[in-house]
Amino acid sequence: MSDFLNKVVVVTGGSEGIGKALVELFLSKGARVATCARNYDKLYQLQANYSGRTLHVFGADVSKQSDCENFINSVINTYGTIDVLINNAGISMRAEFKDTDIETIRQVMDINFWGTVYCTKYAINEIIKNKGTIVGVTSIAGFRGLPGRSGYSASKFAITGWLEALRTELLDAGVNVMWIAPGFTASNIRNVALNKDAMPQGETPMDEGKMMTSEECAEHIFNAVLKRKRSLVLTFTGKQTVFMNKFFPLWADKLTRKFFYKEGKLVK
Repeated sequence: MSDFLNKVVVVTGGSEGIGKALVELFLSKGARVATCARNYDKLYQLQANYSGRTLHVFGADVSKQSDCENFINSVINTYGTIDVLINNAGISMRAEFKDTDIETIRQVMDINFWGTVYCTKYAINEIIKNKGTIVGVTSIAGFRGLPGRSGYSASKFAITGWLEALRTELLDAGVNVMWIAPGFTASNIRNVALNKDAMPQGETPMDEGKMMTSEECAEHIFNAVLKRKRSLVLTFTGKQTVFMNKFFPLWADKLTRKFFYKEGKLVK
């Protein structure tokens, strides 16, 4: 019998990518799942694909506090409680800071950091009651600042630090707080990443075919939640980056620069 049978699992940003893979995986394990996203069409298609399953969908923009409150309240009204909250919704960016409109960084922070804070705030009492789990899907950019992604890195560092503080606060409450850095994963996040003018760039500079799939990433996250881990860094490149940055930071600076730049221009 699944450990998540009839448990209430909330996944933000579940209309595509890692979030969608998580929704599908937890449903297959017998959980009662709720998810939100800004794209109503993709949400309702997801719901149609899983008609007959206990899936609750809700249109919400996690950068808006009221949307987060309404979403979490709708989950509690529908299922009565929340056992697991996976803060997955996020957006990236691609532009050097000197060229970037402040609005780009503001939007990234609002979605990635504040979206995590808002949803957790409204779900936390139920999770404490159930001795449940709070998850933040962060990034290698939350361990190592990445060029062309200064706002994204800032948001992920903020999430990691905030969750670590929250974990310490809740140690005696039986709640597990964890953060997971997927590394480069094949998804739509690079296509919708904001450019210097806070508009979707509409293309990916990376070779998606060589990356971990969203489904594989979801399996790792599922197992980490099941085992109530503290943190998890995925992919060899991700682990290598975190290791190098911790023990050989000056070398990591040079290697990171070489990876993202070609002939002095940002290419990834």
